[in-house]
Amino acid sequence: MASVGALLMLLPVAWTCSPQKADYVMVSCFPNAIIANVPECPYGWEIEQLSLGGVCYSGIHSPGYYRFIIPDLTPRNHSYCGTQSEYMPGKDPKYIFYNSIVSNDTSLTVRNQPVNYTFSCMYRAAYLVNNAVFSQRVATVYVNNGSLGTFRSQLSMNVFTNSKFLYAKDAPYVIDTSEIGSEVFIGIEAKGLSNRFKVVISNCWATPTPYSTDRKRWSLIINSCSSDNTVTIFENAKDSRSMFKFNSFRFQRLEKVSTVWLHCEVQVCDGERLVCQPSPCNIRSQSADVDPSGGILTAEFHIKGFGSSNNGHIAGTSLLMLLLVLINSCSDLINGSRM
Repeated sequence: MASVGALLMLLPVAWTCSPQKADYVMVSCFPNAIIANVPECPYGWEIEQLSLGGVCYSGIHSPGYYRFIIPDLTPRNHSYCGTQSEYMPGKDPKYIFYNSIVSNDTSLTVRNQPVNYTFSCMYRAAYLVNNAVFSQRVATVYVNNGSLGTFRSQLSMNVFTNSKFLYAKDAPYVIDTSEIGSEVFIGIEAKGLSNRFKVVISNCWATPTPYSTDRKRWSLIINSCSSDNTVTIFENAKDSRSMFKFNSFRFQRLEKVSTVWLHCEVQVCDGERLVCQPSPCNIRSQSADVDPSGGILTAEFHIKGFGSSNNGHIAGTSLLMLLLVLINSCSDLINGSRM
């Protein structure tokens, strides 16, 4: 029996997945979530054997990767799945979040090389009453590619002046009520990465509140396709910048709402490992049931009635002048009667 046991130990290991070299990790630090991607089957480890912070076996198997998400960055839940946070006060306060993806084999013998992907995300933050307010238009993407080095990119969503996408407007973005229906040009760009990485816009929608989960919403892009003919996608998933336009609008029966929030779910795709280009829209469904695979960037638009406020000012001035004329006329009549 002992000889049979020794023979079994010498038999080649039957891998349930194809082992990959584990020297690659891509971490996207979005305003409201951190997404870490590691190659599928690193050194033979399956997804149920990898955990976030050694606590949560919550990995998602996406094409070519295992994806782990930290969906809550509020300080009150700083320990989500072993996540640690550090607040750095000062003139430019920052928040740093730490976690790791580690292997864990509960079997009697360990046959795979252990893995430990430690990562962190740093945010500029205004710290007020236990809430971290991060820039909603900007994310940071880190790529550690082993011997090829570490790359850092800033992923940002901006509003541009026209379809040439040369000049970005300053925030906050303001739309006059008289300009409702005018074209709004949006560009989402990753700076600092090589050409192998592509920016992919998966979904975009607008809400009357800052919350991307608000059920009262208007979809603009669904599964990388325009929702209707008021939305035009110029470029998507071809290089480090994706661009589209839509016609501005406001929500009906919400006259007191003077702000519209635009949310876009985006991701950075490694073109050397995956096919980043979405299939043509005419051969696939635009179902509202989507599989969120990226993070969310948000831009805020203020809707103001410049024209209506000016008209009110002019009307008030005219009324005042008419009142003065009537007072003078009455004074002349009174003085004339006395004479």
